[in-house]
Amino acid sequence: MKDKYFLREMSACRNYCLRNLMSKCMVTPVAQMGRVEMESLRVISYGGGVQSTALLVLAAQRQIDYRTFVFANVGDDSEHPATLAYVREIAIPYARSHGLELHEVGRCRRDGSIDTLWRQLHNPNLRSIPIPVRMRNGAPGRRSCTADFKIKVVGKWLRQRGASVQFPATVGIGISVDEIHRANKRRCEPYEKIEYPLLDLGLRREDCADVVAGVGLPVPAKSACYFCPLKTVEEWRLQRRDEPDLFSKAVQLEVVINEKRAMLGRDAVYLTRYGVPLGEAIEAAPLREGELDCDSGWCMT
Repeated sequence: MKDKYFLREMSACRNYCLRNLMSKCMVTPVAQMGRVEMESLRVISYGGGVQSTALLVLAAQRQIDYRTFVFANVGDDSEHPATLAYVREIAIPYARSHGLELHEVGRCRRDGSIDTLWRQLHNPNLRSIPIPVRMRNGAPGRRSCTADFKIKVVGKWLRQRGASVQFPATVGIGISVDEIHRANKRRCEPYEKIEYPLLDLGLRREDCADVVAGVGLPVPAKSACYFCPLKTVEEWRLQRRDEPDLFSKAVQLEVVINEKRAMLGRDAVYLTRYGVPLGEAIEAAPLREGELDCDSGWCMT
């Protein structure tokens, strides 16, 4: 099994490298007025996790050519508090001290107020659930949360600074070699050119943790909403044990979602793959050493 996984990873790496080489060999159009300025718009989509924090350190060391980072906050009521604390108390000061920019942005409504994922999930008129809730058979549903609260928010920020189809911005994404399958699925907007600096450097997640720790920064936890249905059962157990307030809010969110679905005559959905309510699915048993595994998602970088 390990050999098959290794061969798949090597094949994916080879395909990525071939595509990357071809894109760099393409003939560049004749320079136009303003093109030099637009080509300077290079940003990292910062997630507050291990991989994108490694990119922050590599940029500070000038090992990658990025000076601007953009963190799309899905909401202070939605992001895990540890992620917000890391971004504001560690990442932003570190960036500032090394001459880098790290901007925190959010989704705005037409009236200028800030929208959040938590608020959207509690909208009484909600008909489509934006997070990947689980069906009774355990399969995750479709989601729009990453596109609506991450990709589009960063995209709006880029367009406000001149990115367009004619002059796309270069956006670096923190996907490491062990998650290379995500690079083939990552949505790309017409005003973006996507790069994967960690793939170019051949770095895995554990390498990224070493990069962060190597400059004396604490290694951040995996970044994701605290109620994300892509959590493993072990992660839910850990939250129930160590963060009971957050776990209780997630339990209540599942209740709210299903109350709305019942009014629409739809089947219940769940935050775990076990087909029962979260409070019943997650036992209060202690987490055993070595149980924790990873369900990689878009936000966990």
